[in-house]
Amino acid sequence: MPKVIDSYGRVDYVSHMGSDLTVVNAARVSFNKQSEWAVDTAAQARLQTSGSVYREGDLQVLSPKDTRLIGYLAKHNHWTPFAHPQITLLIKAPIFVRTQLFKHKVGFTENEVSRRYCTDAPQFYTPEWRMAPTDGAKQGSSGFATDPILHADWDRLYNKSALEAVEIYNLLLGEGVAPEQARAVLPQGVYTEWWWTGSLSAYARVCRLRGDAHAQWEVQEYAAAISGIIAPLFPVAWKALTV
Repeated sequence: MPKVIDSYGRVDYVSHMGSDLTVVNAARVSFNKQSEWAVDTAAQARLQTSGSVYREGDLQVLSPKDTRLIGYLAKHNHWTPFAHPQITLLIKAPIFVRTQLFKHKVGFTENEVSRRYCTDAPQFYTPEWRMAPTDGAKQGSSGFATDPILHADWDRLYNKSALEAVEIYNLLLGEGVAPEQARAVLPQGVYTEWWWTGSLSAYARVCRLRGDAHAQWEVQEYAAAISGIIAPLFPVAWKALTV
C-alpha cells in the first residue's frame, strides 16, 4: 500500500475508464473520424525473437499522428477531450490537506468518511515542521526546521494537544453526545478518507497546481502520489497535460 507523508497517509487506485485513445477519438469525432491502436512492431519483434508469451494488448501504442494530436490539444488548451476519461482514487489525508484538494470542484465528485456515523479512534498527522516565510509572504514556509531540540519540543506540544482532543472526543461520546457534535473538538491534523472520482483533465490541473514548488509541501506529496498512479494509465496524455 503506497504511503504519503507518513505511515497513515495514502493514495490508492480504485478504477479508471478510458485511455489515451479515448482522448484522441473524443477529438476526432468533430470530423466524424475514429482512430485505432497501432502496434509497437519493434517490441513485437523482440518478443517473437525471445519466444516470450504476450498479449496483443501489450503491444498497443498510439500512432505518431495521434500522439501529435494529443500534444496539440494540450498545448492549445482544448481540454474537453481530456474530460472523457475518468479515474477513481481512494485518498487518506489530514483534514487540512483534504481542504486544499477539495477546492478543486470542476470535474470531481467526492464521498468522504463521515464522523456523523463513524466513531473509530482518530489518527493524527505529526508534521515535518517548517519555519515561517522570511520574504514577507503571507503563506507558505521557508524550509524544514533543523533544530532537533525545537523539533522535539514542538512534537511534544502537538501530540499533547492531539491526545487531549481525543480524550475529550471520547468523553463526549461516552456521555451520550451526538457524534456529529463531538467531532467538532478534533483538530485539522486528524486523518480523513474519501473516494475521489475525476476526469483526466481535472486531475491534471490538480497536479500542475498542487505539485508546484510554491504549494504546501504535504499537498505536493499527494499531488506526486496521484501523478504516479495516473501517468502509467494515460502515458501520452498525462505527459502532454503536466509538462
